[in-house]
Amino acid sequence: MTVTYAREWDLSALYQDLDDPRLKQDLQNLQAQATTFRQQYRGRVAELTPEQVRTALQTLEALWERLGYCWAYPALRFAADTRHTQARQVLDHVRQAATAIENQVLFFALELQQLPSEQLAALAASPVLATYRHYLERLQLTQPYQLPEAVEQTRNQDSLTGRQAFIQLHTLHQGSLRYRPVTTPEGKTAQLEAELGALLMHPNPDTRYQAYTSIREQLAEHNLLYGYILNTIAQDHRLENQMRGYPSTLAKQLLADEVPETVFNAIMQGTAARYDLFQRYYRRKGDVLGMKIRTCDVIAPWPTTQPVDLQVDYDRGVELLLAALGQFSPAYRQRAETFFRRRWVDAQVRPGKQGGAFCSYVHGKNSFLLLSYTDDYNSLFTLAHELGHGLHFAWIGENQTYFNSNPPMVLAEVASVFNELLLLDYLLAQAHDQRDLQRVLLVRLIEDQLNLLFRQSTISRLELAIHERAAQGSFDHEFVNQTWLALYQQLCGDTVDVLPEHAVDWARISHIFFKPFYCYQYTASSIVSLACYQQYRQHGQDFIPGYLELLASGGSQDQIAALRQYVGVDLTQPATITAALDTIAELLDRLEATL
Repeated sequence: MTVTYAREWDLSALYQDLDDPRLKQDLQNLQAQATTFRQQYRGRVAELTPEQVRTALQTLEALWERLGYCWAYPALRFAADTRHTQARQVLDHVRQAATAIENQVLFFALELQQLPSEQLAALAASPVLATYRHYLERLQLTQPYQLPEAVEQTRNQDSLTGRQAFIQLHTLHQGSLRYRPVTTPEGKTAQLEAELGALLMHPNPDTRYQAYTSIREQLAEHNLLYGYILNTIAQDHRLENQMRGYPSTLAKQLLADEVPETVFNAIMQGTAARYDLFQRYYRRKGDVLGMKIRTCDVIAPWPTTQPVDLQVDYDRGVELLLAALGQFSPAYRQRAETFFRRRWVDAQVRPGKQGGAFCSYVHGKNSFLLLSYTDDYNSLFTLAHELGHGLHFAWIGENQTYFNSNPPMVLAEVASVFNELLLLDYLLAQAHDQRDLQRVLLVRLIEDQLNLLFRQSTISRLELAIHERAAQGSFDHEFVNQTWLALYQQLCGDTVDVLPEHAVDWARISHIFFKPFYCYQYTASSIVSLACYQQYRQHGQDFIPGYLELLASGGSQDQIAALRQYVGVDLTQPATITAALDTIAELLDRLEATL
């Protein structure tokens, strides 16, 4: 009997509604606790024993955890419907309160950082503070870039009407866009972003083009606005770099992400050297489709000799995903089932819903997943991806305190991509006698990996150009359009026709607005995930304990060292990058063998 799964999440574990008096009371209590903390410790940090430092850090962790509940509830309600005025208003109120609380307690980290290097190193080495060793070591690394407390407080307050306000404006504006309806040859009309995005997999070339241009028409109409927003955000980063002494926005972000610049450069160089893989695939796809691939066709379906049912309704999709995870580990599946039993997933397609997909972790509670499930394999793999994040945080929640609960970004994407590979292998095995379906699934994996390895690193190349230009002065939307188009044309070569409408496509990439140089980490994580999966296929069940330890480590240690220690993957070695890209070449060989 098929189980029916709810498509809308239940947030009552946080608060009952936006008027819940507990939300207001919690914020008031947290503000009082922050004031008490400040009175107790400000100006005394240098005198504290390791035991007293531990007590203070535990107090801060409890404060931040509870503030996370206050923040998460309106943020999740707003993401589910960006037109919800009250959700936006409550979220704005929580942001203001959170900033005030942060300003009350930020002195503690600053005073720790102002300790003599020997004293801070001694604290980090103290057995009493073993849980916080990595946190304290990170404070040492960022010590040169901190500002006086009054300046840090001003930066936090200004952010509400500065950088964060422009990021919010971008999100709000994108959520308010209304797209030209597109009707398929079958008579189905699509108008929401998720629905139009699903039509890019429609077999009719004109339907794909109409869906593609419907979205980009709106981006073009507001091109000047999005260019202005991006320039303002980039300029704010430039000013912050000058104030703090960072050599560049890239250097600032790599330090925050715990990624050596040598690793970043190796990833960018390694992927640029293998554009031939991207071009080889789309040349072959164009041959099979009998047309020159356009940017609106990159995820178009391949033709099949027999009809292939590509519809996967939500209930069946969840069951398939759980079965795939169960083959990997029964404990993994059991943990995954909790997300659906307790309604931690919002998969409903609705007007005003935030585009894309995400996993939002609330330390001390659980993760909440958001996506727009459109009853197809693409949505199923998106669900697998976000559930991978959720499972990662489930292991973190059992093993780490708040300050160690945020994994560095390269590790943060490993479980999500690994989940997709588990799902793919399961589906391929289920379709062992269906050659056409196997080809569809292989194509899906290849296209997903080409996106992660090449499109995401191309986005980071765009950001390099943006922030280099911002360091020299302002730029406008035309600069971004031209740069993005040129970079994409380099990637595609003569195998993909880059439509002129693609020039404005960057405005859909929320990451370049809210966190610079986020996207290369998808590339790095893909490389690591492919390496982990190779280890899993080689060692079988013996791989699992180390993999789960890697997930459980969270942000408690250096991620490069953790990868070497738990799963034997060394991201500093060019051979790791080469092997991942060779895996894509092998997949292309396998696909071509089915033709």
